[in-house]
Amino acid sequence: MLELDDVHVVHKARSGGLFKRDRVYALTGANLTVAAGETVGIVGESGCGKSTLAKVLVGLQRPTSGTVTFRGEELWGLKEAERRALVGSSVGMIFQDPSTALNRRLPVRQVLRDPLNVHRRGTPAQREARVRELIDLVGLPSSAADALPGQLSGGQRQRVAVARALALEPDLVVADEPTSALDVSVRAQILNLLLDLKERLGLALVFVSHDIQTVRRMSDRVVTMYLGRIVEQTPAQAVPLSARHPYTRALFSATPGLISPINPIPLVGAVPSATRPPSGCPFRTRCWRADDACAAEMPAAQTDDDHLFHCHHPVAAGATDLELIQERP
Repeated sequence: MLELDDVHVVHKARSGGLFKRDRVYALTGANLTVAAGETVGIVGESGCGKSTLAKVLVGLQRPTSGTVTFRGEELWGLKEAERRALVGSSVGMIFQDPSTALNRRLPVRQVLRDPLNVHRRGTPAQREARVRELIDLVGLPSSAADALPGQLSGGQRQRVAVARALALEPDLVVADEPTSALDVSVRAQILNLLLDLKERLGLALVFVSHDIQTVRRMSDRVVTMYLGRIVEQTPAQAVPLSARHPYTRALFSATPGLISPINPIPLVGAVPSATRPPSGCPFRTRCWRADDACAAEMPAAQTDDDHLFHCHHPVAAGATDLELIQERP
């Protein structure tokens, strides 16, 4: 359905003076496909490029180079009206904070009608019926249609955001940290809602989150990002023990579990700056397996049993966290 091929996003940021500008490498060499009905989870530390990737997927961010192909059409080769019609009607996005993603001055009814009006879907009566259908679909009371977003709870606002993303019956929904601004008890409700809607409507879903355990539970495939690069793509049922990239293993080792104790793999040093990324493998400055080869060049993609990873010295499949901790000097 959707394919990214060698996508780069570079921003210019003012720093060190009025006329001095640094380049921020937000996304580097991204290759990703999303199939119909598939759920792809994207994980990584803050600032690794997850949200930039999400914006590229829905056409909100134009790549500096590379191609984004949706249903066989290269998005940025289309005219603006054609791109808006193609992506706007087939892709929905759920933003991180429902408090800022919804217009506070518009009632919920108008928030949900706006996509229908812009894309001229149906008659006015049909649009009104669709609004009622959407409100019911996400489990809100019918009275919510006349409420302003500020009169709703955080969980209810996020349900409105989900309903808006589904208004045009998209084939793909991109959710960028959809539960990070919500209480723990409400998060489960929204996640269960997304899972239910995905199954009922046959959606493809790209799920961006810091909550690694949730991503593993919801996804068919887990994509790990580090400093603007996709470093590994792993079947969800294979993580963490079968993950091959050291960063993926370190990331999952630090995730608390309810039953078994954790053995976090310590990483020394801070994440490098996105304005001056390290040569070669971006993770080498914090990796216990790094050597001169890692500094010389970015590892080419390797595949192993549906895994795709970029690493000169991959972890053995099945290695335990304790074994990896003991490897460290």
